Order: sequence, then structure tokens, then C-alpha cells
Amino acid sequence: MEILHVSAECYPMAKAGGLGDVLGALPKYQERAGHIAKVVVPMYRTRYLYKKEWELVHEGHQQLGSYSFPYSVIRERSRELGFDLYLVDVNELLDRPNIYGYDDDPQRFLAFQVCVLDWVNSWKHRPDIIHVHDHHTGLIPFFMKYAHAFRDRLHDIPSVFTIHNAQYQGWLGWQHREWLPPHDEWKSGLLEWADQINPLAAAIKSAWVVTTVSPSYLDELRHQANGLEKLFEYEKGKCRGILNGIDAEVWDPQSDPLLIKNYSKEDPFLGKLANKESLCRQFGLDASKPLLTYIGRLVHEKAADLLPEAFYQCLHHYQARVSILLLGSGDPRLQSTFQEMAHRHKGLFGAYIGYYEELSHRIYAGADFLLMPSRVEPCGLNQFYAMRYGTLPLVRNTGGLRDTVVDMGDLNGFGIRFDQASVGDIVYSVGRALDLYEQDPGHMQSMQRHMMGFDHSWDRSAVEYLELYQSIR
Repeated sequence: MEILHVSAECYPMAKAGGLGDVLGALPKYQERAGHIAKVVVPMYRTRYLYKKEWELVHEGHQQLGSYSFPYSVIRERSRELGFDLYLVDVNELLDRPNIYGYDDDPQRFLAFQVCVLDWVNSWKHRPDIIHVHDHHTGLIPFFMKYAHAFRDRLHDIPSVFTIHNAQYQGWLGWQHREWLPPHDEWKSGLLEWADQINPLAAAIKSAWVVTTVSPSYLDELRHQANGLEKLFEYEKGKCRGILNGIDAEVWDPQSDPLLIKNYSKEDPFLGKLANKESLCRQFGLDASKPLLTYIGRLVHEKAADLLPEAFYQCLHHYQARVSILLLGSGDPRLQSTFQEMAHRHKGLFGAYIGYYEELSHRIYAGADFLLMPSRVEPCGLNQFYAMRYGTLPLVRNTGGLRDTVVDMGDLNGFGIRFDQASVGDIVYSVGRALDLYEQDPGHMQSMQRHMMGFDHSWDRSAVEYLELYQSIR
């Protein structure tokens, strides 16, 4: 079976969050299962692009309304990722250093989708499955069925649409409908939601199957989906929740080259201590205290706006008992606040503002606790990384966090869960964590070993996707 994944991100070529991690791992595990998996993303001007060798595989010409442009498709020669990685280039639209954040993002990703379908339409054979991810590729299932240039060859190829985050939907005003390729106008209702062109809604309506990245997130979308609740209720028959996995080779404390000292689940404690001491030296923290960390985007859905007050209260109430370290970027005001806190609370609080892959590995390895107070968490990968490295997760009871973390007060529990995205719940949960660290270190070490033995690799989830593909072929 041949699967073509279409996405805005794929690690290590381009990553802004969990979407990039998924596309960097799932295809590799599908290849290992004996199938052909390919990934195509825009040709951003990232460091990875310039470090690798590429070959030209296709050139074409497309247009958005009156705007006509050439495009090209290149392939990474070495297949070092374990699958074929393709990049689509459109000068003046996709040749940018960043993935998102431009005023013309709707036009950029629309051009990308049209070029991908034009390229696939030129193949001598056809893929068995076209699997698209999030709203940046959400118009592809509609175009495959109803766009005049593509429907003859592509309409009966099964399409799978995976929702990694339904908060972002790619809204586009109807005044821009001229950008769309000519299509069956009587089907335009499939594009619309709340008087706008909505790529996420269009994909839910048009794809053969819709998946979310955890079962609990699928349930939540029927009640909280940024305006699409009724659509999820109506289309629930073709929706399925499949829990994400992680790349167990990239995230392995026993062999991770980014760590100060490697360690195994049989005896992790000296290795974790070495990484913790290195982190604390770097940020001027006290390694004799428990280390509480946050890694992630500084945005509302992650409840990052609660962190300044929550951390202040933790430092005020527990200052003799805890060190805090944050790695993240996002809201400029929050970034400034955390930089100021690191200066004001030197020796107690440290912060690195930005994206730093190596540091994230070292934090997972050296931290005692990882905080995830998310308002919305479709699946979450950070808790998987934390567990893999023996770091106890403190998580809000939502989405994929509910599916993957069991509170330590429950049978076979190994983490801390709380119900509300609030300062009070965060501070109370940190207090529980500190009591565990100080009063019952044997129980904490037992939970660390227990977590590190979990198999959160893509092996299981890849099989679920393959079974899903087979069911709709």
C-alpha cells in the first residue's frame, strides 16, 4: 500500500509543534510495516533544506485566480528519515524561513495544496491513500472530488483527514473564492461554515474518514470545537480517535546523543541527576531541590497565561523547596514577563525563550516534574517524552492527557492530574509533587521506573492507521 501524507510540517525539515513530530515519525513506522509512505511539505527556507542534497522530480504551472506561477517538487536523496520526503516550492509564497505567521498564509497554503494535487495528477500510477493533516491541507479532499482539473483521476482515491488541533481552521472570506480552482459550484456548500470558506470544515465533510489524535479529544470536539460542534456531532459516524505515538529511537534516554549522561529504566537516577546538575548550573538553579519544568508554546490554549501567577505563587509558598525552569516561545508579553521573572527571581526561576531542540531533550532528562496545564490538548506528546525520560507529568484532565496519564492516587498511577486550568489547581498540584519528592522518594522512583517501561512508540498507532486505510480501500 502506498500512502501520501500532505502536511505543513515534518520534523526535522519544519516543525512548530506536535504536527511536525507526528509527520517525522508515523511514515517511518508505516514503511517498517512493509508499506510505502511519502511526505510532502512546503519548501520553507530552513536549515535542514540547505544541509541536504535534493533532486528535482517535477515542474509544473498553476494559478490562483489571475495569479499564475510556476512550481517545482524536489526529493531528499538519502532517505535518511526512513521515507521519501518531498518539498513543493512556489517563489514568493513558500520560499520563506518561517512556517506560519504571514498575512498571506491562506494564499500560501492554498497554492501548496493545488500544486500537490497537480503533481499527483501527473503520476503514472496513483497512491492508495492520500492522508492530509490539519486545515493547511484541508481543501484537498474537496478538490480531489470536485475540482475539474483533478476529479477524473483522483476522485476515487480514499482520503483521510487527521485533526491535530481544531482551534485553527484556516478561515477564508468568500471574496477570495476566485483563488479556488474551478470546481462544481453546486458543491460549494461543502466549503462553507458560518458564512466563510472553512478548510477544516470542508475536510470533515469531504474526506472519507476523519481522525483525531486521541479518543478523548474526539469526544470533546462534539462539545467544544471553536464553532464546529454541530458538524462533529453530525459527522461522528466517520470520525475515529487514534492516539499519537512518539519516535522511540529519537526519544530514548539510553542512546540520546543530546544528553549529558545516558541512562536506562533499570537504573535511571544517576543519569537523571547528571543532566539535572548540568541544567541547574546553566540556569543558576539549586540542583538539590526538585526541578519543575514547562516546555511548550506560550499561548492561551496551553494555559501559558496562567503560568506567571502560578509560578510566582509557587516561588512564594515553596521557595525553599523548588526550582522552576521554562522553555518556550509565543506571546511576546509572556516572553517578556518570564525574562523579567528570571532576572528578578535569579537562583529560583530560569527561562529560555525560543525553540531549542537539544535543550528540550536535556530538560526531559534532568527534570523531576513536567507541567502541562493545557486548556486544550488534542493529544500531547510532551507527557510521552517526559515519561520516557522518567519525569513525572503534572497535567490537566483534558484530551489526550486524560487518555495517557493516571493520577498517582489511583491504582497503578504514575503522575498528577488536576481538573481546572486555574492558578489554584496548578499550585495545589505542585504542592502534591513536592510532598511526594520529599516524603516518599521510594514511591516516586518506583513510578519513574514504571513510566519508563511504557511503549508509546508509533508501532501500535501505525497499525491502527494501516487497518483504517485497509477498511476504506
